Amino acid sequence: MATDKERMLRGDLYRGNDPELVAERRACHALTARYNDTEPDAETERQEILGKLLGACGAGTVIMPPFRCDYGYPTRIGSNTFLNYDTVILDCAPVTIGNDVAIGPRAQILTPLHPMEDHELRRAGWESAAPITIGDNTWLGGGVIVCAGVTIGENSVIGAGSVVTRDIPSRVFAAGNPCRVIRDL
Repeated sequence: MATDKERMLRGDLYRGNDPELVAERRACHALTARYNDTEPDAETERQEILGKLLGACGAGTVIMPPFRCDYGYPTRIGSNTFLNYDTVILDCAPVTIGNDVAIGPRAQILTPLHPMEDHELRRAGWESAAPITIGDNTWLGGGVIVCAGVTIGENSVIGAGSVVTRDIPSRVFAAGNPCRVIRDL
């Protein structure tokens, strides 16, 4: 029988209160607390923490504290990417952020899903997650929310405050709630 962690990572229903997952979240939160408490000139220390925290973090990538995530290891960030203050990544499924991406302050990248139709499953604490992919050279404005299962194509721009509920193609400007394509770039 699969563990809750295995079910979580493959997108099946799992229980977030599983002791292994709780321990992993606590370890992640300890690392993010250390990261967020670093001095402004402590770039080397922050890079060392990110190396322990994330699945991958490319050269030249900067994440401004405070930063929050659930597990860390499912998140892979490319090179020369910038995450501004207060970025939240709920990474219960893989999160892939490409190279040269700019993410504005208070952005949220949210992989968890909760049963909508089955109220008893939701009450019992069951959930699932779906991966998120953000392509190279994409810019997410401040306060953007990217929902579970979404892929944003390369070279696209998402307007500030948008809620991205479905895939966005490459080379477009998209905005709104729900986010929709406004024009080609």
